[in-house]
Amino acid sequence: MKIVRGFLYVLAFCLALGVAARAADGQPASSFDQVVDRVTARESEYLKNLEKYTPLVETYIQNTRPDPDLGAVPNGDQYYIGRVAMKEGLEETSFGAEVPKPEKKKAGLLTRLNPFRFGLFNRGGGGQFKYISKGFADMIIVDNGRFDRAHYDFRFVRREFLGEVRTIVIDVSPKTQPSAKKKGVEEYVSNGMFLGRIWVEDQDYNIVRANGTYVPNPKNASYLHFDTWRLEMGPALWLPAYIYTEESDLKVGKREVSFKAQTRLWGYDVTRPGKDQEFTTISIEAVDPVKDQSPVTQDLSPVASQRAWERQAEDNVLERLERAGLVSPEGEVDKVLATVVNNILITNNIEIHPEVRARVMLTAPLESFTVGHTIVVSRGFLDVLPDEASLASVLAHELSHIVLGHRLDTKYAFNDRMLFSDQSTFYSLNVRRTEQEEAEADKKAVELLNNSPYKDKLGSAGLFLAALKARSADLPNLLRAKMGNVVMVGGEVRMTALTNAAPKLEPNDPMQMAALPLGARIKLDPWSNKIEMLKTKTVGTLSAREKMQFEVTPLFPYLMRQASASGVVPPGTAKLASNTSN
Repeated sequence: MKIVRGFLYVLAFCLALGVAARAADGQPASSFDQVVDRVTARESEYLKNLEKYTPLVETYIQNTRPDPDLGAVPNGDQYYIGRVAMKEGLEETSFGAEVPKPEKKKAGLLTRLNPFRFGLFNRGGGGQFKYISKGFADMIIVDNGRFDRAHYDFRFVRREFLGEVRTIVIDVSPKTQPSAKKKGVEEYVSNGMFLGRIWVEDQDYNIVRANGTYVPNPKNASYLHFDTWRLEMGPALWLPAYIYTEESDLKVGKREVSFKAQTRLWGYDVTRPGKDQEFTTISIEAVDPVKDQSPVTQDLSPVASQRAWERQAEDNVLERLERAGLVSPEGEVDKVLATVVNNILITNNIEIHPEVRARVMLTAPLESFTVGHTIVVSRGFLDVLPDEASLASVLAHELSHIVLGHRLDTKYAFNDRMLFSDQSTFYSLNVRRTEQEEAEADKKAVELLNNSPYKDKLGSAGLFLAALKARSADLPNLLRAKMGNVVMVGGEVRMTALTNAAPKLEPNDPMQMAALPLGARIKLDPWSNKIEMLKTKTVGTLSAREKMQFEVTPLFPYLMRQASASGVVPPGTAKLASNTSN
């Protein structure tokens, strides 16, 4: 009878938690303690897995202020991009905008602010606050080495689906800090411990989401609240992809801080060590000798040779940007952009050789530029554009550089010029245009648009530029190009002819969508860097507060498991649902 009761207890436990999970021996968990033990064991494996990768990490922060009509609106911003590695703790390498200089060590700064993780501190000198980029990257870790039942209390909450993944929801809190006088035990919370909630997938017990903060706060600093999401990027391989951070009433000293931030990680497969060894897996079994399939059967003419030389410089730059993880591989989004470009070319009776291509830069700042005959537009720019006509205006400006013969420096055709570190990319490649070239492109772009299929819809493009101008003072880092030219010059947006002909900007009208929030258009696969257009159900805005133009919003990935168990990582890891109105 006791055996039967015991079996029923185990069965009831599994049904209540939705536990279809497997232990290493294939047996289901028989108690909540076993669930916790397996979760903590998997978290140790997770930390070891992180050591194999050096993904890019991008953090974009918007300070906010209250607005009576729009709620919390941007009031200044900060931006950081770099590469992160797990070695002896978490280490970062910044992608600087200029030649990096050796950092001067400030005595006592790291000791005073805790080197393990921190997010914000008061520098003094007028009470100015500074965000620490590493504090945001550290949020991919729940606890480095102490995540177990000896240091934490765990409480079952419920079971819950995150997308297609069934999870066990657990509240986590550090145990009470013991007195150092009692048996000389360690002070568990001396370096900050996790306080919050975790979601654990119910097959292999990996943490897929962590929501909370760290405690206690260091002196003169504050840990931040965060919501971290991990995606399955291979069978049972869950790695961090998104972090949303928000504070509405943070107090540091006598000051209050309010902000929202998105941190994204990508480029796991692109930048993982040992990829060169994959060449050894290539085998060639052809009996006949390999022949060049190129249609060219004779030497090139001088003009064709010049074009080929320019194309080589163009391809070298694009290949280097893709290898650094800054530009996505060629894909469907590129074809969408190319279609809009072709619409403009055909209606203007323009034929260009070699053909015009389009690529996407994976960063958030709003920028576009040309690399030879290739137009590059940033992910952030594509996110906030409200419609095709607005996209056409951006592409027309860059297309004008190509039509007007504004060329890429052919020095990049020499491959030795591509041999620089990834973090040096922004200042090693010069694709910026002169102010005269930009002015010429503005004028030509308006001409092209007026002869295009978008000529009757340019009001929305002008409205977008007007909205951009209205927010420009509060979003300087979003508008600060990393490689191309800035969208605004001297307080004015490019192509002012479009803004002059646009309808009046009505920020408080919920029906007028001049621009979208960040994250509204593009879905990025953090493993392969492939992108696709986000397919989400259109949600109408109830009030002007839900417009959130150019704003940071929370991220809610639709989690899915890898279909393959072979160890081969297929592309695509999650459907990303952004808090947008389009």
